[in-house]
Amino acid sequence: MKTDLSAESIQHMAQGFSRSRVLLTGVELDIFTLLKEHFLSAAEIVDRLNSDLRATTILLDALVAMELLAKERNRYRTNPEVALLLTADSEESILPGFMHTAHLWKTWSQLTEVVQDGGPAPRPEEAGDRTKAFIGAMHVRALRDTPELVRAINPGTARNLIDVGGGSGSYTIGFLEAVPGMKATIFDLPDVIPMARERLADKGLSDRVDLVPGDYNTDELPPGHDLAFLSAIIHQNSHDQNVALYKKILHALDPGGRIIVRDCAMNTDRTRPTSGALFAINMLVNTSGGNSYTFDEIKGGLEEAGFGKVRQIQDSEMSSLVEGIKP
Repeated sequence: MKTDLSAESIQHMAQGFSRSRVLLTGVELDIFTLLKEHFLSAAEIVDRLNSDLRATTILLDALVAMELLAKERNRYRTNPEVALLLTADSEESILPGFMHTAHLWKTWSQLTEVVQDGGPAPRPEEAGDRTKAFIGAMHVRALRDTPELVRAINPGTARNLIDVGGGSGSYTIGFLEAVPGMKATIFDLPDVIPMARERLADKGLSDRVDLVPGDYNTDELPPGHDLAFLSAIIHQNSHDQNVALYKKILHALDPGGRIIVRDCAMNTDRTRPTSGALFAINMLVNTSGGNSYTFDEIKGGLEEAGFGKVRQIQDSEMSSLVEGIKP
């Protein structure tokens, strides 16, 4: 297969980590929030960060070179358009996603060892911090994607949604706002449920949602639903784990109920989309059996669990949608 790659483009590919690492260090140190309002000197920044002057100055200058910070008279400030995206208190902030990426850096850095010895890679950070960053990252993405996803799913006459692994409730909120008569159940781990409770309260939707703590690997799901949403879950699991989860969802649905699986649906040779092939690496270093799956693999798992009329209703990288019906 002929490509347009050259020595220069391959070298650029190999060195892409440098900009990523500079940005992620700025995020981890929360430099963009610190410099949101005022220009500060390197010495003033060091005093607030309790950091090294030489190292901090070199980092700050690199962030200026990347146009994330402005520099005037040896003083630094976050560029206004960057402040909207990378400061903790901005309504448009995508900061949680980058905090999640910073956690992933530690496992991705062990990819060579994982390929040689098998995965997943050890995780040095605290699990609570990792969960908070992950749920925050998923919330940011869901806010952007939910309206289009709900339209593509077309909940129709569905009245009882179960959002399995529903996180902070972003997708549930989208469904409830689109279907005023709908009620929902969010099923997720006990330490995630408080995040959903807070966001649902902010939206005035607490009375329409049951929050059920549990682990779908070991616990049964509550019954009585006509629509199940399984978003960005199956890539964390092996095929057998997914079949077991599909069976639990089948039991949680009334006859005629629908399951919607949102994930990346790979092509048959598992090389496209590129984002899916790279995401499989993410699952390799971070899970014991996760992967990116083809549509045929997703379809086969749903049918093995007992679902029928399986079809793909949207092909859109990580927002691909696969539907199945409970007989």
